[in-house]
Amino acid sequence: MLHRVFATVVALMFCGAALAQSPLPQSTVPHPAISYSRDIQPIFTEKCVACHACNDAACQLNLGSGEGVLRGASKVPVYQGDRSQAVAPTRIFYDAQGPEAWRKKGFYSVLDGQSNQAALMAKMLEFGHSAPLVPNARIPDDIVLGLNRENMCPLPQEFEGYAKSHPGQGMPLAVTGLSDAQYSTLQSWLAAGAPVDQTPLQASPAEAAQITDWENLFNRPGSTEALVARWLYEHLFLAHIYFTGGEPGHFFQWVRSRTPSGQPVDLIATRRPDDDPGTTFYYRLMPVQGVIVHKTHITYPMGPQKLDRVKQLFYSGNWHATELPGYSPQRRANPFDTFKEIPAVARYQFMLDNAEYFVRTFIRGPVCRGQIATDVIRDHFWALFQEPAHDRYITDAVYRGKATPLLAMPGQNDDVGSVLSLWHDYRDKRNEYEELRSDAYAHMPPPGWATLWAGNDNALLTIFRHFDSATVNKGLIGDLPTTVWLFDYPLLERTYYQLVVNFDVYGNVSHQVQTRLYFDLIRNGAEVNFLRLMPANKRDDILGSWYQNSGKVKMWMDYQAIDDDTPTGMKLDEKDPKHDFQRKLVERAGTLNATPDPINRCTGAYCSRPGIGPVFSDVEQSLSRLVSRPAAGLRVIDRLPEATMLRIQDGSGKRIVYSMLRNRAHGNVAFLLGEAYRYQPGLDSLTIYPGVLSSYPNFIFNIPANEVSAFVDAMEQAHEHKEAFEKIVERWGVRRSNPLFWTYFHDLDHYIQETEPAEAGVLDMNRYENL
Repeated sequence: MLHRVFATVVALMFCGAALAQSPLPQSTVPHPAISYSRDIQPIFTEKCVACHACNDAACQLNLGSGEGVLRGASKVPVYQGDRSQAVAPTRIFYDAQGPEAWRKKGFYSVLDGQSNQAALMAKMLEFGHSAPLVPNARIPDDIVLGLNRENMCPLPQEFEGYAKSHPGQGMPLAVTGLSDAQYSTLQSWLAAGAPVDQTPLQASPAEAAQITDWENLFNRPGSTEALVARWLYEHLFLAHIYFTGGEPGHFFQWVRSRTPSGQPVDLIATRRPDDDPGTTFYYRLMPVQGVIVHKTHITYPMGPQKLDRVKQLFYSGNWHATELPGYSPQRRANPFDTFKEIPAVARYQFMLDNAEYFVRTFIRGPVCRGQIATDVIRDHFWALFQEPAHDRYITDAVYRGKATPLLAMPGQNDDVGSVLSLWHDYRDKRNEYEELRSDAYAHMPPPGWATLWAGNDNALLTIFRHFDSATVNKGLIGDLPTTVWLFDYPLLERTYYQLVVNFDVYGNVSHQVQTRLYFDLIRNGAEVNFLRLMPANKRDDILGSWYQNSGKVKMWMDYQAIDDDTPTGMKLDEKDPKHDFQRKLVERAGTLNATPDPINRCTGAYCSRPGIGPVFSDVEQSLSRLVSRPAAGLRVIDRLPEATMLRIQDGSGKRIVYSMLRNRAHGNVAFLLGEAYRYQPGLDSLTIYPGVLSSYPNFIFNIPANEVSAFVDAMEQAHEHKEAFEKIVERWGVRRSNPLFWTYFHDLDHYIQETEPAEAGVLDMNRYENL
């Protein structure tokens, strides 16, 4: 949810791909009937969805489903952080159904011809076809790409003006794209009136049986059952749920419906999941329709074991709800008070069991963009969790009663004129809570290794930020990071409610500023929690290293003073306790470290993973020369994007995809604007790890395994001249104009499908750079 905040909408229209260069062969053979589902959607999925999905679909034209194609386009951007008034939500499959309903919300057709003229999509495709790209060349500089492109969104009658003012910028835009056959099929379909047939995804019998079990649980009668169901719904509404024994590619989503189980879903579309539904409702599981795209695909498994676990956590104790809370702004602002009758240990343990999912919801999120949101976090850090038995909020009812009123969060009141006073009120409440927490924990035994939760492989997480997006992965990946976050229950729940449940991407500037500013306090809280593990006399120095220069002003203005008196129970090296802790954490992690990392943390002569064969052992040994080195000693880092994919293939056809991530160093990440002034470029570094660790690849290098050593040599030597890096791109780079661009780009999707099939989805190319 981080990256929904602020920024303006991207302006790639239609497919984000350039047309094939050869003219279409003439044919007098009549076309057979064209089916949208069989013939058209696969073309959109292959060549268009990478730019046209989620909230940052150019001009809100979502080509991942027939519903989206029929909906059309809109001039109103979803991402507009400076708007003074909130706008109406336009979530596909949610806020309207069918073309006529979308026309009432301001969407216009891209399929309908007018006054004997071709449809807007047909014109855009023809315009693009008339200006083919030069193979393997850079895109001309006068074509603005990425998130800086101004969103044009011409109406059908405005096309001629667009074409005159944007030569060479037809659709698909600035990428090798449609084959002649695809182009002919699309134009024939458009000329025939663009008929759309849609077959909604249906649950299989095995899935339907499990859906019945879950819906029965969520819709049990009684106050206790209703309160638990509400809490569970608010924590799972974002999930793409898949079932044990379910069909590959089938995912489901929790919604509130006016109709009970066994009847078609009559969806209640509220802005937020904790808004008043306004009527009697039922919790239902509804199939996720349309093409699955990676950036919105945050998965959650369900099955009989998970069902038993929910019953154990929430229904096995001797507690009962005495009242059902309403949906007022006060209730939304403080879930700790709203759900106070549910045992806190049950709530926290449920979140811990699935910690990767919950951290993904607010770190990666389905939000598509937003650098002004992600600049609240560093480019690489680890996240840990406090053991429930050592969490004072869980174990001490008196403390819990004192803390709960202080845990309310801003954002319910979006009055622009009151934003500063609202911020000060919530900042002061938060700091009062931090003081209460510090005093309470000072009277507890000093924290040690037992303080850290180690219940399953969700216990250790790695977060990478890629400028305006971020990802979460299990295990400890990369070199020892600058910061570590430690979540307790109040911090994890606040982060989730502030950035997921209560965040409104369609909200105004006041709502978005309050959300962003409060998340700065959340980050600081996670850092301060970790500092308590450090020696008392070292905490101020470590904190100061995180808040350099202007960060010291922020510490004085907005943050509560830390506890630098009470001892830790950790035995750490006094010279560098933070890194000593991190090294010992790696050593102690054992099976919890789901992703061991010898490439970035090589401790001996062998810097590769076991069991991958001699060819790829040599590959990883070579790649390890590039990682964990500051940019001052590896100058090519200055020329690299945030998230580069390395596709490496041996002579037998086996290939492994590695993510090469640029970790930017910052003096601090404490301010809303001016991030560039806080960069420390000489301290930037690279992490290289197998897998696709971004929804938004910035570039691809396709490298034969026997040339990896030469690639690494060239990277090490590329600091002297700009031309040296350009030669690397020329030899191994996959530019947007590469005739095989889509083959390589979608091979990243295929690699995820092979290695983590439940996580697979079409990647986004809106951030693919023009190197």
